Amino acid sequence: MMLDAAFRLSRDNFDLDVAFNLPLSGVTALFGPSGSGKTTLLRALAGLEVVDGHCRLGDRIWLQGRRSVPTYKRSLGYVFQEASLFPHLSVEANLLYGWQRLPQARRHIGRDDVVEWLGLSDLLERQATQLSGGQRQRVAIGRALLTSPDILLLDEPLSALDRQAKQQILPYLEQLAAESGVPLFYVTHAAEEVERLADRVIFMSAGRIERIEGLQQALSRPDSPLFVEEGAASIIEGDVGETLADGRTPFDFNGLRLWLVRPLHRSLTRARLRILASDVSLALGPVADISIVNQLPLRIEHIRETVDGRVLVGGVLADGQHLAAEISAYSATQLELSRGQQVYALVKAVALLG
Repeated sequence: MMLDAAFRLSRDNFDLDVAFNLPLSGVTALFGPSGSGKTTLLRALAGLEVVDGHCRLGDRIWLQGRRSVPTYKRSLGYVFQEASLFPHLSVEANLLYGWQRLPQARRHIGRDDVVEWLGLSDLLERQATQLSGGQRQRVAIGRALLTSPDILLLDEPLSALDRQAKQQILPYLEQLAAESGVPLFYVTHAAEEVERLADRVIFMSAGRIERIEGLQQALSRPDSPLFVEEGAASIIEGDVGETLADGRTPFDFNGLRLWLVRPLHRSLTRARLRILASDVSLALGPVADISIVNQLPLRIEHIRETVDGRVLVGGVLADGQHLAAEISAYSATQLELSRGQQVYALVKAVALLG
C-alpha cells in the first residue's frame, strides 16, 4: 500500500509546499532543523491542519482539495512531544481507553503484544501520575497502537526526555517498529534516532522536501545532514550471536561476519551497527598479522572529495549493504582506487546501536 500526498499551506511567515509518494511500511523519519515544517507535515497527514492538496492512503482518500476527512475518521494514531495521558486512570486503563471503543472486528493489535513490545507489564497498575517521562511516552505510544491504526504518527516523542530516558526507550521503539507491522512516520532532529529506527528519510528545510532517501543511501553521501559532528557513517543490519569465552560476539549478516569486542549490556538478536567512515581503512587484499580483525571484501561505488585532503570512498558489501571509508587523497592515489574495484575494508571500530 502506498501513501500519496501533497500539501500546501501559507501561514504568517511560513509556507509548506510538499509532495511525496511512499510505501506504507517500516519507519519513515522526517528530519530537519526546527521550523523546517516537519510537525506541520505530520499534522496535515492527521487532518489537524487546513491545507490544500491531496492525501491517499491506499484506496482511501483522506484529502482532495479542501475536502478533508476529519481526524477521528482517519485510521491513524498520533503521539505528541508530551504524553497526554488521563491522570486519573491507571496505565492499563489508559492503554485500553481507545481499544475498548473499537469494534471487535477492527482490533488487529492485541493488548498483550503492545505490553510486551513496550515493556509495560510492571507498570499496568500504576497511576499515570506515578510514571517517569519515558514511561509516560511508552504508555502514550501503546495507547495509540491499540486503536489498530493503519499508520502511527510520532512527533518528536523523545524530545522532552533526558539522554538516559531516551536510551531506555529507544530499544522499545526498535522492537515496536520491527514487530508491530504498523508503518511509522517519525519526526525528529536527532540523527541518532534516525540511524537506529529509520528505513527511509524525508529531509526537510524551510517548508520543502529536499530529498527522500533510503537510510543507507542517505548515509552514503558526504554532505548528508545526518553527519553533524562525527562525520560520515554507515549502518549495517544483522544478527547478534552468542558471546564467546574470549569476549568476542559475532555479528552476522547474509554470510558475512563482524566481531564485537565490547561486552553487551542486554540480550539482542536483530540489531544495527554504526561504523564511522573514519574508522575504516582500505587495502587491496586481506591483511595478515594485524590487530584489525574485521576485514570485509568491498566493491567501490564512488570516490568523492571531502575536505582537508580527504576522500570518502563508498562501496557495497557482498550482501548489498553499503559501507563507507574516509581516507587521505594521497592513499587513494597510491592504491589507484577506482569505481568498480574490489578492495578490502579494514574496520577498526564498530558501535552497536542499542
